[in-house]
Amino acid sequence: MPDSAALAPPLWPTLSNAKVCYGAANFNISSFGILETYKTPSVIFGYALPLLEMQISLIFVLIVSSYMFLRFIGIPQFVSYMLAGFLLGPQLIDLVDFSSDRSSLDLDGNAALEGVAKFGMIMFTFLMGVKTNKRAAFQTGKRPIVIAVSSFVLTMVTGMGFRNFRIDKVDPLYMPLRLAPTERTVIVSIQAITLLPVVTHLIHELKIPNSELGRLAISISAFNDLLAFINLMCVSYIGTYRYVSPRTANRDAAAMIILVLVLIFIIRPAAQRIVNITPEGKSVRKLYLYGTIMTAVAASSYTTFFNQIHVLGAFMVGMAIPDGPPLGSALEAKFESLATNVFFPISIAVMTMKGDIIGVLYAFDDISFNIFLVGFTLVLKWTASFVPCLIFKLPTRESIIIAMIMNYKGFVDLCFIEGALNKWNLSHATYTFLMMYVLMNAGILPTVVKALYDPKRKYIGYVKRDVMHLKSNSDLKILTCLHKPDNISGMISLLQLLSSPLNNENKDKGVIAVTVLHLVKLAGRAFPILVPHDKRSKPRLLQNSYIQTMMLAFNEFQQENLGTTTVNSFTAFSIDNLMDQDICNLALDHLTSMIIIPSGRKWSPDGSYESDDVMIRRVNMSLLDRAPCSIGVLNNRGHRKLRINKRSKGTVKVGVIFIGGKDDWEAVSIAKWMRQNPSVRLTVVRFLSGQEPDKSKNWEYLVDNEVLNDLKATYASAENFSYTEKIIKGGPAVATAVRMAAEKNDLMIVGRDHDEDSLDYSGLVEWMELPELGVIGDLLASKELETRVSVLVVKQQQQHE
Repeated sequence: MPDSAALAPPLWPTLSNAKVCYGAANFNISSFGILETYKTPSVIFGYALPLLEMQISLIFVLIVSSYMFLRFIGIPQFVSYMLAGFLLGPQLIDLVDFSSDRSSLDLDGNAALEGVAKFGMIMFTFLMGVKTNKRAAFQTGKRPIVIAVSSFVLTMVTGMGFRNFRIDKVDPLYMPLRLAPTERTVIVSIQAITLLPVVTHLIHELKIPNSELGRLAISISAFNDLLAFINLMCVSYIGTYRYVSPRTANRDAAAMIILVLVLIFIIRPAAQRIVNITPEGKSVRKLYLYGTIMTAVAASSYTTFFNQIHVLGAFMVGMAIPDGPPLGSALEAKFESLATNVFFPISIAVMTMKGDIIGVLYAFDDISFNIFLVGFTLVLKWTASFVPCLIFKLPTRESIIIAMIMNYKGFVDLCFIEGALNKWNLSHATYTFLMMYVLMNAGILPTVVKALYDPKRKYIGYVKRDVMHLKSNSDLKILTCLHKPDNISGMISLLQLLSSPLNNENKDKGVIAVTVLHLVKLAGRAFPILVPHDKRSKPRLLQNSYIQTMMLAFNEFQQENLGTTTVNSFTAFSIDNLMDQDICNLALDHLTSMIIIPSGRKWSPDGSYESDDVMIRRVNMSLLDRAPCSIGVLNNRGHRKLRINKRSKGTVKVGVIFIGGKDDWEAVSIAKWMRQNPSVRLTVVRFLSGQEPDKSKNWEYLVDNEVLNDLKATYASAENFSYTEKIIKGGPAVATAVRMAAEKNDLMIVGRDHDEDSLDYSGLVEWMELPELGVIGDLLASKELETRVSVLVVKQQQQHE
């Protein structure tokens, strides 16, 4: 009987059976469609473009399919890129073999896909270099340097000590004996290095770039990367000197020195010149953007020609470009989405699909020592990173996380592994195993780090930091946040109400210490940075018109209240969904009692509604959830009467609606500070339901009464103070009473949350537009409210016993 395997049809139709003339195809990239030939429709893959489209489509179908399952268990998307590559490899689809002889031209059918992958990796690595903040990455101090040197040197030296262990047992059929030490050197080198672009990408994925842990990891990897670059140059020189020729080695070394000099003395000054000539607020000319990209591609071609990894030149050019606006942010806005979402997945999948997992099983005995070497250096580097962290008195949990991050492998490591394979410094079995190692590393390590590190943990409030519990002679420390120029006037108006001249009654009162934080959406940086505005600030930063306006306005405010107010200013460049962490970090550092933030609702000068800023509202919601102190959300309608100073003689009417609960206690405490200002007339209105309080919550009702009794006893004889009580029943009655109070005042101070049993809000909760302001705050910030009243919504610090 004939062999059944021989009779089985092939998985893919071969081109040799297709009766088609390829003469025209030599001059056409595109086919005539899938119906070009009815018998063999796959003939369209003999054209370059349909073949490339099919390859890219397969890659993204498998990426999306695998990530649909991986995301539910918290696995990073990077793993799905590698899984797609393995599925397209010899173990399943074998796309490389199918495409290799499909091209109608005398070219490898994978050439176009390889070109796209190479270009994609160049673009992505270049942008990672652009986004990296060089000053923060290479921060001075012994801690990051010692940890970086320890993790690199100990791993490299000890690993190299095992390079020749049982070298005589290597099977010559697996690899020539003279190349076995080189393979082991590659493994040890890859394990010893921690690459800055890879760690930056991980820190960004973990969403901890502005945490102290994230900054430390970035700085350590920067110094480790510098050592790795020096090591790479030395190993490359020695290898070329021995196995190629001394002349070629000297040529390559000279070429790299020339490249570094060109970057320092030509490309870096030229990029800085582009930044300087670009007018403030204007975009960079497209000619400069495309010229910068072409420079990165040329540098990659240059390093490839001189026997270095192709992404090295692109990353070096990226590091030479000034981060941030206008050039860095423009490059990110123009190319980031395309490079990250299209080119980068293709690059990872193409590198991974060359691996043969079945080949690893057949060659397991031959690569067993390499597997041991990877595991040994992994443990060694973890220890070499963990011990110095403990010596520098880092917490044990954070020391473990730093040691794990130093062992993280990612996309640039894949480039090194692929480059070693192309130079015959790795066997195909070892190459596949290292790919599998990177896959497991990238899948497990970020998941474990997420489980170990919670950035919210440091914000939990065990110490009371609010206005209510401040002593009479304590300083009131306030952190005010500004997103836009429109926020300046409202914040200063509110601070003016809190400030009061010293007199006999308040001579022992503490000062108001104001910290001003200007928040700028991060663009063109890999991680956030906080810039203090003092004599050390960058000249260009101080030339920014908005920052100048902010500093002048708050300096004038400080001069008007000299002796009672101090002001410090900062600018934070941050990602919008991480701005809350920057705010909380600064609040912790300055031990503030209250953070005052603008609401996301914008009003025109005449008091009419303009728009809602979703990003600001999202930041506010995150702050209300995790802030280490009390929070005040200011919805400013721009009432001119709120702005007072020593020369003004007008009166500002401030009203407080008291329903009950911790947030209302804080609102009354802030009102008491304002009452010390002679220009403030304070009115407190208590809303009562008319029912007996719940006995199970009687203690809270007692505190409500205590807070109000203390307020009335303090200001009972004051002319500019009044207190009234109203019985309110039902949601419509609450809305009516709130509107009536708003018509009589210029500023309302209300708590965000109240006891649900204290008042009937039926119907009001369902109609809230701004849930971050609470029921009463939402009514006062309503677009339908015709008065010009501003509202400060207060939430007291959340305590965790």
